[in-house]
Amino acid sequence: MGCWSHARRAFDEALKALPASVRSAGPGAAEGGLDFCNRLFRIERHLKDVAPEQRQAEREAQSRPVLNAFRAGLDEQAPKVLPKSPLGKAITTCRNQWPKLLAFMEDGRLELDNNRSERSIKPFVIGRKNWLFANTPRGARASAIIYSLVQTAKENQLKPFDYLTHLFEQLPNLDTSDPAVLDALLPWSESLPESCKMRTEKPHSQTADSTVA
Repeated sequence: MGCWSHARRAFDEALKALPASVRSAGPGAAEGGLDFCNRLFRIERHLKDVAPEQRQAEREAQSRPVLNAFRAGLDEQAPKVLPKSPLGKAITTCRNQWPKLLAFMEDGRLELDNNRSERSIKPFVIGRKNWLFANTPRGARASAIIYSLVQTAKENQLKPFDYLTHLFEQLPNLDTSDPAVLDALLPWSESLPESCKMRTEKPHSQTADSTVA
């Protein structure tokens, strides 16, 4: 998956790097690239609350023409700019990453950017320099596994501590070579005990004898 927030940021930085006189002269390639990215994000905001199947269909109808026009503009501008300039780097990055930037079109459940993923790993990024066991490849792999389990548990409305406790209690006594056994322990499994699940507070209903002011 490519990230359109990173693509947009590259064009935003390219636009800011231009002299004020050039920016005020009228829309240029940098501003045009930024506008294409903004149009994609505007479409996504309108599709935020629709079902994945509908989102994918609307992307084909609305986002596909924007993507096609954007790619045509990238190919047209590439020979006209210095490759090492901010705009040149923005164009080159988008062209090189194009298949990954298009990946969100394949499934309505996929997102336009990876901002949620980056927010999820931020605690690890901040703390990793202080964690001694992360200074080796094996330690880093162990960290990645633990954090993946914790974040996936959160995404599936599980309490990470209780879920991991359940795993540590069950795994030593199970045949882990059986895929069905492992499936029953995955964070989205419906067979997980209720103790692992977060309790969602229901809004207090108004009593029959309550008075409305």
